[in-house]
Amino acid sequence: MGIDEAIQQGKWDNAHHKAIVNIMYTSRFLEERAAAVVKPHGITLPQFNILRILRGQKGKPASVKLLTERMLDKSSNASRLVDKLLEKGLVQRATCPKDRRAVEVTITETGLELLETMAAWARENEPIPANLSDAEASLLSDLLDKLRESMAANPPKV
Repeated sequence: MGIDEAIQQGKWDNAHHKAIVNIMYTSRFLEERAAAVVKPHGITLPQFNILRILRGQKGKPASVKLLTERMLDKSSNASRLVDKLLEKGLVQRATCPKDRRAVEVTITETGLELLETMAAWARENEPIPANLSDAEASLLSDLLDKLRESMAANPPKV
């Protein structure tokens, strides 16, 4: 279903406006799909994001500041997310030996196992390979990067 039909919009100001609305609509669609994957495992998308960042640290601890910088959703509260993951036994938290004010966070074996379980499901249910070739997926990614770079270089005038 195209964006026109999905939101029942027949006329657009221009192709750029239609593209932006389509990106926002598709982003929300993908978030809802991802939320359906993580929900049965008792975590949220921002918690999943934290776990993936920690796995990428390859055993090295991460500060809450680093987690905040790398998160997809910059409005999420990384400290609160870490607390929730700690309660679930998916991360460990320790005081930094060099700076007692800083906290270091690492993923637990249970957290790694959860990510692997979820990754196996995602590989079997990935929506993009069925619809886009590798070349098309790369082009889409490049175009999204180009759009973000352009928008970052030209912030809205308030």
